[in-house]
Amino acid sequence: MNVRRLFSIIALVAAASLAHAEPPKTAEAQVVKIVKPEPVAEVKIDTVLSVIRVNVTNQPWDFGKPWGKRAPYSRRAIGAVLPGNRVLVTAELVGNANYVEFETAGGGQKVPAAVDTVDYESNLALLKTDDPDFLKALKPLDIAASAVGDLLSVWQLESNGNLLVTKGAFTTAEVSRYPIDDVTFLIYRVTAPLQFRDSSFTLPVVRDGKLTGIVMRYDTNTNNADLIPAPVIQHFLKDAAGRPYAGFPRAGMAFSITRDPQFRRFLGLSGTGLGGIYVNDLVAGGPAEKAGMQKGDIVLKVDGQAVDQDANYLDPEYGRIAVSHLFSTRHYDGDTVTFTVARKGVTLEIPVKLAHRDVQSYVVEPYVFDRAPRFYVLGGLVLQELSRQYLKEWGNDWMKKAPEHFVYFDRQQAELFQKGPKKIVFLSRVLPSAATVGYEDLHTLVVKRINGVELQSLDDVPGALEKASDGLHKVEFDGDPTSIYLDAREIAEEAPALMKKYRLPALQRLE
Repeated sequence: MNVRRLFSIIALVAAASLAHAEPPKTAEAQVVKIVKPEPVAEVKIDTVLSVIRVNVTNQPWDFGKPWGKRAPYSRRAIGAVLPGNRVLVTAELVGNANYVEFETAGGGQKVPAAVDTVDYESNLALLKTDDPDFLKALKPLDIAASAVGDLLSVWQLESNGNLLVTKGAFTTAEVSRYPIDDVTFLIYRVTAPLQFRDSSFTLPVVRDGKLTGIVMRYDTNTNNADLIPAPVIQHFLKDAAGRPYAGFPRAGMAFSITRDPQFRRFLGLSGTGLGGIYVNDLVAGGPAEKAGMQKGDIVLKVDGQAVDQDANYLDPEYGRIAVSHLFSTRHYDGDTVTFTVARKGVTLEIPVKLAHRDVQSYVVEPYVFDRAPRFYVLGGLVLQELSRQYLKEWGNDWMKKAPEHFVYFDRQQAELFQKGPKKIVFLSRVLPSAATVGYEDLHTLVVKRINGVELQSLDDVPGALEKASDGLHKVEFDGDPTSIYLDAREIAEEAPALMKKYRLPALQRLE
């Protein structure tokens, strides 16, 4: 889907590569009757004092050929100017960026820019420029939350620099999936008939002259726009003011709803009038496990807020929404939240110190941006570490089209790999060479050992290759074939020719 062809707001383009399915509804959202949006209004350029065009050249790495990059492409967006000479956009806009620049609303004046802080989970980024005067004429936007039923204004720019304002009703507040598949935060949903305009990949949304959201995705069929709302933006900015950037916290647990009457009976919840959710998994070494929570605990309250059987709580501002909003957005990294749980008939108060989870701590990393993929070419065998970014080489429908066992590893990694490995090393493909004769068709096989050394990550490969036996490297797979042998001397001698033949800049990248 081409950004220029589709209403390129649109995170539907970028989000399609990052989020591929609507999440199950975990929250009863606060909803109002949709009102007819007001007509679009055009405002003269002399009133455009709070936004600026942002032009980005992006070039992602090719995870199918990890030594190289894909062709570059460009995106244009509208950034919201904030205090401190910073500009707010979505993280999707600047992911894998080679070059970023600011451009005045009317065009003609441009200046190089850079990413100051980026958070791909909350899909937000702060940009800056070294030119102290470029943003001086612009009025920074304050930030304010909105209430369901408010009329919001989506700002776009005409080619002549005039501001195009489309008003729409704020109809729904709920916790929903963000572009990174496993991440959910609060969203505002607005109904507005947005028009196609250039520079529309990121759009600010304003109420009473204050920034209340950033458009994250837009559905042209329903005219519904999902916004990254003010509370998430304010959390991001508060974290960004500190160094190092902390990120949004997590409790490190997974749970099931308890709506099923038989399940509630089994848990002893029938007739109690209690809600409660069932803890079915804990991240090893995560905040909840460290605090003493256990699988099978029933969470009744979080910070004194009752949790119902659908994992919702009654938020004073947004009604019934998912309880994850309490510890992901209302709290910060390092905050302590009290969980009230039932365990074998006993009610316990368990304080949990929330913490952000580093993306590189995952066995299968959920995203890889602004970093080159690691690889090792062994005589033509291309070894990599499994990531969801690699799986997305199969396109938007990667969950169905990518190798089934790899998708299974990704979706069930919390349960499967509690005792290791740190990363899954696999053979992605074979570059035919004299050393790999007969092995050309091998691909997508998990590599368990090299020369008897159990691989925890690609970092173990160089040491393992020092332990060749009788001049041969033995590579063992978790699959068919179970093992193959490579001539160590032949691999070393053919390495320069292999690099020249396949135009490889290097045979390994392990940093």
